[in-house]
Amino acid sequence: MRSLLGASQILAKSSSFFVNSTTRSHSHTLRLNSQFSFPLFKASKAFLSLSLRTFAIMASTDEFVKGSVHPNGVAVITLDRSKALNAMNLDMDIRYKKFLDEWESDPSVKCVLVDSSSPRAFCAGMDIKGVVAEIQKDKNTPLVQKVFTAEYSLICKISEYKKPYISFMDGITMGFGIGLSGHGRYRIITERTVLAMPENGIGLFPDVGFAYIAAQSPGGGSVGAYLGLTGKRISTPSDALYVGLGTDFVPSGSLGSLKEALLGTTFSDDPHQDIKAILARFSGNPTSESQLKLLLPHIVSSFGANKPVNETIEELKKHQLSGEAAVVEWANEALQGLGKGAPFSLCLTQKYFSIVASAHGKNGNELSTLSGVMKTEYRIALRSSLRNDFAEGVRAVLVDKDQNPKWNPASLEEVNHSELETLFEPLSPEVEELRV
Repeated sequence: MRSLLGASQILAKSSSFFVNSTTRSHSHTLRLNSQFSFPLFKASKAFLSLSLRTFAIMASTDEFVKGSVHPNGVAVITLDRSKALNAMNLDMDIRYKKFLDEWESDPSVKCVLVDSSSPRAFCAGMDIKGVVAEIQKDKNTPLVQKVFTAEYSLICKISEYKKPYISFMDGITMGFGIGLSGHGRYRIITERTVLAMPENGIGLFPDVGFAYIAAQSPGGGSVGAYLGLTGKRISTPSDALYVGLGTDFVPSGSLGSLKEALLGTTFSDDPHQDIKAILARFSGNPTSESQLKLLLPHIVSSFGANKPVNETIEELKKHQLSGEAAVVEWANEALQGLGKGAPFSLCLTQKYFSIVASAHGKNGNELSTLSGVMKTEYRIALRSSLRNDFAEGVRAVLVDKDQNPKWNPASLEEVNHSELETLFEPLSPEVEELRV
């Protein structure tokens, strides 16, 4: 069993500087904050060079998210930023959603398939280092709102998409990678799929609507809470299916044939039935049993709804004394995972996931819908991203890589729960709420 450290190490390898959106933000600031107004031909060489670099980066971003429509009506989005494990930046988010918007109203498009050019990853998450750099320079930077608006709007678009949406979740699928796939209709996992939400380990919280997915997980949402709090990596198809992150298991070696079958299909008036028939030919049952299913009673007793983090830790310590080796190993790893998270983030995650889990299935409760969850999440994300823990977590895990963040507060006992409450409040009048 592996801990959050493993997930964060993968995330560290995948995160390159958020140059595209950051550079564009710099360009904007230079124009607006200059003390003097110069004609374009008198602009400094540095500014002209910056503008040229920005243009070149924008052009290359088009290559990171490729879209095409095949003759039979299958529209394909291919993530092609393999050096960064397809980490998504702002322009990639915008381009991705633009494709979906165009295809949703195009009668010739029958379904959407999303895959990756990389054998290592579907998508390792959001490209965050440059966002943090901008926050450190200016806490009022508009980049934060732009990034979360683009991400969360895209997630809602995927969830409510009017045409079949298929994701090949082959390889690393973490953070925003789960946002791009976990809310779609057909979620194809393979033996190479690695799923995780490691955000507590960088001082943020598991976002991208994962609380909504977690609320529907076994144990009344306990399994999802366990995954969100500890950053546990799911690396077996049986566990991915059990949690609900995957809908179908297809061996990675069969993905090419599955794609060919989809591209070669003449769709009927019911593309969903056509897709289900094709998936039935290629999908199968995992060979191993879900370990999470076997551990469910212990997960529920430790991560049940409304159980504070300190009580979860005490319960896990009891499981360390179990006579079952598998339970002891699980408890040890869970405690290690919790130990990697920022205390404030852990308390926030526990509170937030509990609220969403308690709303599940209750008509009229805004948090029983994904759009309602994302609106609340937007408030939390804007505020928690400005806390020092986020910058410190990114420094320790992704920049200096010393894996030794100095959290503030440093312990669960020091967490101000009144501050937690303020994260959920409506935004100030000058800051627009998420519109989805």
